[in-house]
Amino acid sequence: MVTETSPALNANATTPRPEHPRPQFHRPEWLNLNGDWDFAIDPSDTGLERGLLTKAYKHKITVPFAPESELSGIGNTSFLESVWYRRTLDLPEGWQGRDDLRFILHFGAVDHDATVWVNGAEVVRHRGGFSSFSADITDALAARRQRRAGQAGGGDHSLVVRARDHKNTIQARGKQATWELNTHCQYTRTTGIWQTVWLEAVPRAAHVRRVTMLPNLAQGAIHLTAAISQNVPGSTLSARVSWEGEVVAEGTTRADLDLAPSLHLAIPAEHVHPWGVGQGNLYDVELSLTAGEQTDTVHAYTALRSVAIDGQRVLLNGRPTFQRLVLDQGYYADGLMTAPSDADLVRDIELSLRAGFNGARLHQKVFEERFLYHADRLGYLVWGEYGDWGVSGQGIPGYNQAPQVNFVAEWVQILQRDINHPSIIGWCPLNETHQNLHDRITVLDDATVALYEATKLADPTRPVIDASGYSHRLRHLDVYDSHSYEQDPKKFAKQQAGLAQGKPFVNRVAGDAEVSLPYEGQPFWVSEYGGIWWNAELAAQQNAANGQSLESSWGYGDRVRDLEAFYRRFKGLTDVLLDNEHMFGYCYTQLTDVFQEQNGVYGFDRSEKFDVERLRAVQVREAAIERTRPVA
Repeated sequence: MVTETSPALNANATTPRPEHPRPQFHRPEWLNLNGDWDFAIDPSDTGLERGLLTKAYKHKITVPFAPESELSGIGNTSFLESVWYRRTLDLPEGWQGRDDLRFILHFGAVDHDATVWVNGAEVVRHRGGFSSFSADITDALAARRQRRAGQAGGGDHSLVVRARDHKNTIQARGKQATWELNTHCQYTRTTGIWQTVWLEAVPRAAHVRRVTMLPNLAQGAIHLTAAISQNVPGSTLSARVSWEGEVVAEGTTRADLDLAPSLHLAIPAEHVHPWGVGQGNLYDVELSLTAGEQTDTVHAYTALRSVAIDGQRVLLNGRPTFQRLVLDQGYYADGLMTAPSDADLVRDIELSLRAGFNGARLHQKVFEERFLYHADRLGYLVWGEYGDWGVSGQGIPGYNQAPQVNFVAEWVQILQRDINHPSIIGWCPLNETHQNLHDRITVLDDATVALYEATKLADPTRPVIDASGYSHRLRHLDVYDSHSYEQDPKKFAKQQAGLAQGKPFVNRVAGDAEVSLPYEGQPFWVSEYGGIWWNAELAAQQNAANGQSLESSWGYGDRVRDLEAFYRRFKGLTDVLLDNEHMFGYCYTQLTDVFQEQNGVYGFDRSEKFDVERLRAVQVREAAIERTRPVA
């Protein structure tokens, strides 16, 4: 059982999202900077010229909730081109006047283009609304202390954040609408700070910046590599791995020769406990970097599990495990992309498990690390995905996200942050990219290849799909997929039958030739299907209106007229995939309704729409690929 993080030094019962945002890499002492911040909307994005760096702001906002959300206290859902945040920063007494410490400011996520000032000095710029970033603010704190002698380290340090989110900027937005209102499967935008902000103190001599822990189940070992701030002569890196409080592996190596010292930690056979579906077996890890008289101690966790490919099968710990996934958009009615509480993250996983799913495709959003932590400890499979929605070579109006180098840069940052989570069993850099076969040399084509190859370079241990649905642009893909929202089970079965002859259903762009490179026998799955619309109240209205479309609700395909029709369709579609011996998994759309998109297993408020036991009974039976030849 992994040890939970310690509370913040400034723990307060009224602090929103008070838990440590990064359980897999945390120090015992930290400050949570969520709560009330001063706030200003800067519609012309001229705030710097108009003095918003120093002027007072008229409004208050509750961080970490975006200003479009109800929980922020702002609730402005229009386009917010630029917003400003300010708060004072008081260091704890134990940190004040400490010349042996450096202070690291962390942001879980800010959408999209962030600039941060401390005491009027710019400390960091960052672009990318899904990736985390940090800044060493030690010098900015010290400069003010020198200007105001006698107030050593405490008092009223100023922290200011400007977030730009121009609607015409080429950026990864996920499902955020690029037009005013929510329609179809585009939702309310998120601007500015939408994940926790926190501060840590680290030893000045040297500290651990990042750690990568790759499991080797075949050897019963963990390979650990730490990126450190600098090499101090005589410094050492030590690690201890514990299982239920007992140290089961430890090691020490020099930290003065390499910027990334590493350790190979062998776990005794009697303490090898593989991580798997419903088996969130986690080991505690304590990492210590000692340089002179100072030691930086970081707490983490890891797991032993393997992912492999055998023909058309994806193996987990050497066994075929059919992936019964659900599409999870990670939206909340009052918090938008930010969960109202940590308990809400846990509830979403539990709701999924109750309905018979064993994991999720985390769709068009990079989920916060607290979600991944709960997936890790509950044994819940997930595919990590980039929020690239709208990337297309077709010039579709409103889709202005033709990828640039910032897409690759942000995706690599995401891979670095999340690579250690055992629950992530695959990566998906892009989703539903449309490319013209007759114009192969395009920015999108190059970006697809770059994102795939960057993913494989950063993490060779997991399967990668270049683009889920539509345009597969590499012949050596780990896995191949398609999306199908065919609602008739018989037609769906006929559509998917070609996989047995090596000719799976492939998505096409209307009016264009096939845009994907040929399938070459990789593991195959339908990574989006279903999307069955159901809203009991609106269904009654629709029936009364003789089946006319209702603009306030949206889903895929012909709408079922009653609950029994829903159950028949859900079972019919799902049986097609479970019974296909060449299929390694599926992903049903979707876990919850999201605004007008009402095709969820649960309501947007997480209320029950169906008898989930009936849905569970459909899914949990053995899949055909799990019955095929045993693993040697």
